[in-house]
Amino acid sequence: MAEQNSNLMIDPRSGFCKSNSTFYSKRQPVALPSNESLDITTFISSHAHHGKTAFIDATTGHRLSFTEIWRAVDSVTSSLSEMGIRKGHVILLLSPNSIFFPIVCHSVMSLGAIITTINPLNTHREISKQIADSKPVLVFTIPQLVPKLGDSNLPIVLIGHELNTLPNSTIKPRIVTTLEAMMNKEPSQSRVKERVSEDDAATLLYSSGTTGVSKGVLSSHSNLIAMVQATLGRFRLDEGEQTFICTIPMFHIYGLAVFATALLASGSTVVVLSKFDMDKMLVAIDKYSATYLPLVPPILVALVNNADHIKKKYNLSSLRSILSGGAPLGKELIEGFLGKYPTVAILQGYAMTESTGIGASTDSLEESRRYGTAGLLSPNMEAKIVDPDSGEALPVNRTGELRLRGPTIMKGYFGNEEATASTLDSNGWLRTGDLCYIDDDGFIFVVDRLKELIKYKGYQVPPAELEALLLTHPEIDDAAVIPFPDKEVGQYPMAYVVRKTGSDLSDSSVMDFIAKQVAPYKKIRRVAFVASIPKNPSGKLLRKDLIKLATSKL
Repeated sequence: MAEQNSNLMIDPRSGFCKSNSTFYSKRQPVALPSNESLDITTFISSHAHHGKTAFIDATTGHRLSFTEIWRAVDSVTSSLSEMGIRKGHVILLLSPNSIFFPIVCHSVMSLGAIITTINPLNTHREISKQIADSKPVLVFTIPQLVPKLGDSNLPIVLIGHELNTLPNSTIKPRIVTTLEAMMNKEPSQSRVKERVSEDDAATLLYSSGTTGVSKGVLSSHSNLIAMVQATLGRFRLDEGEQTFICTIPMFHIYGLAVFATALLASGSTVVVLSKFDMDKMLVAIDKYSATYLPLVPPILVALVNNADHIKKKYNLSSLRSILSGGAPLGKELIEGFLGKYPTVAILQGYAMTESTGIGASTDSLEESRRYGTAGLLSPNMEAKIVDPDSGEALPVNRTGELRLRGPTIMKGYFGNEEATASTLDSNGWLRTGDLCYIDDDGFIFVVDRLKELIKYKGYQVPPAELEALLLTHPEIDDAAVIPFPDKEVGQYPMAYVVRKTGSDLSDSSVMDFIAKQVAPYKKIRRVAFVASIPKNPSGKLLRKDLIKLATSKL
């Protein structure tokens, strides 16, 4: 337990303190630097390590050493400063996974500017909304994605390509330079250096909301530093070189925290796949003798279902740990995996964008075999279980909303004081929107969601966004979207639709209508037509009634 908690009567088994109804982490606390004038890039680059290769491009085999990474960061930082980028400016990074992704992030953050990332699968409409909200002054992107920026007229830096590789477009983009040119430039010794403090904003990642309005989560340099310390301690990465396979999107908090940030401080090697492909992932594990494989549950399911074929074709003997996030794993899946891959341990994690990728975890196979758990609280993290109706803080084995407090909890939502106040209270407690209980041994179990997000392959899909789009269809009177359970992907969006009188609208037409307007992971994949959508007397949608109806025949 942390020193400041030493005078509290904390149950060593559960971590619960009756005097303040707070659960404390049973993990060994991690040390956090006391220097207030410390940015995340300086903190990471100052770590001594024994590794040589930082990143490998799985497709091309291109390698970047740690020395090359920090030299490139210095050069790009200098170039950005000469372009007028200053502390507080927002820079947009629109790119698939790349060995250059961390270089852009750390160059921006070292200036005190703020990096905002976005899913490259998103549509022009979705990207435009984030641009309007975050107001970036510069964009880093690849040539293939330039058309998605539309008529934003933002200055663009192209990543890793020459200017003549741009696709044809009626809109002439404002290309100012390439990342390659910035990396090859000698750093200026006279660039403007503003004081960056650990409380300054570093990242602006967008988290799906139940209202359909995506909110920008501001995380500080101190949030990221605490995340790095917790990650290094969890994986014991100072005990020798390790090789990670990166299929998790770097634009997401999971990928950004682990691959673009924490592992740079560890000396580990990261093999980067630009997007998920099962065959390429397995080839990379075999070729580079990977030891760690972070993934989401649907990939784990595929590894189990195709194990016999996989083991005949690929050598996975180097693999030591699977790191699963997105949803707790059940007994059938865990034991099914261990039966096929007996030398590989399963570790799990629970976190949010708002908690900078840190929350709870299982750090051993023994802990993961507490089937269905999200794990023990991460180091330095505190929790409360609160009755959603009365606001009463509850003891062990009682279900309520999980609230978290600790050094990785966000600063707040960008430009949205109302949303910040409703999610983060004055004492620093974050409302997670997850109904949970904590058992006698301190393990967290997620029972349900207060928030109504659909989890498709680890991606968050807000049903309200899809409902709003459905209601713009000229032949739809009313609509509701629910999560439909699926073993392969977790959940997918299903729509209940009320046709307008006289309409013979088909389910395929409904699905096509939505598919043209949203990223692929948000597509509606099942439609049912009903006479009316169930609502309570005040007009609130009774989504749980529709979920019960949809799953009653499973």
